[in-house]
Formats: sequence, C-alpha cells, structure tokens
Amino acid sequence: MGMEIERKFLVKSDRFKQEAAKAKGIEGDAGTYYRQGYIPTLNGMTVRIRIAGDQGYITMKDRAVGFSRHEFEYKIPKEEAAQMLELMCTKPQIEKYRYVVPAGDLKWEIDVFLGANEGLVVAEIEVPSEDTKIDLPDWIAEEVTGDKRYYNSHLIGNPFCKWT
Repeated sequence: MGMEIERKFLVKSDRFKQEAAKAKGIEGDAGTYYRQGYIPTLNGMTVRIRIAGDQGYITMKDRAVGFSRHEFEYKIPKEEAAQMLELMCTKPQIEKYRYVVPAGDLKWEIDVFLGANEGLVVAEIEVPSEDTKIDLPDWIAEEVTGDKRYYNSHLIGNPFCKWT
C-alpha cells in the first residue's frame, strides 16, 4: 500500500530554477510541462490523470489525515492519458511546469502554475514520516500543508486568479 506524507510551502523567489538546472546538469530551464485533470468522485477521494513530459499516469488518493494519505500511482500510455483528460476529466485542467531540486535523500518538487492559476508557485516535499525534520531553502516562504486551497484538485474549481 502506498503512503504519501507531504508538506507544502509557498515560494518567494525563483532561485529554485537554478538549483533544478544544476541538478539536471543543464543550462537553461529544467522544468517539465505537466497537464492534469481529475475524474469526479462522490466520496472525497481523488482520481487524477496526468501527463508529465512524455509519460501518462493515473493516481488515486484518499483523504488526508495530518500530512499523510494513501496514494497509488501507475504509468499509462501518454495517448491514453490524453484521451482520459479529454473524455473523463473535469474542465478546466491544471497546467504547470514542475522543477525538481534534490535535498539530501529527499527532493523538492516546485510547481509553477499556468493559466487561471498563473502567479501561484508551490513547493512540495515528500517525507518518510510526519516528524521528519527538513531544512528549508531560502526560497521557501510560509507553509500551507493541509490548506485545501492549494490542492491541485481544488484549484480547478477555485483558481488562484479568483482569490481575493
């Protein structure tokens, strides 16, 4: 059984982009384009379809308890993911660039949102336990773990551009 223990933070500068490029051993932009949507459920669970670069994924998550929730993710062909996004997922969908920055045995995943969520930048880090101590890079701002406004599934119906 998969378990996701994740913390989320807002980001206050784009210095993470340099760190992501350095980690990939490239110059320039190290972001990967993501498109994702959600299949509606009635029980509070999340079913996500995602295309990340050239790979498709289907992910199922239950409700969070603290920082933790069960998560099951499987690779699927990109073409099938694209069909599911068009036929089965709520519109609009999430579009973003993701950057990955290593942090010892962990990694930061920083999402720079596009479209109706442009201007929102969120960093996530998956930890082995809820009491894991993490060092915060200087580009991290306030923690928003547990704030449902920052869940990608919430941003579809309540995009960042409509927040006051």
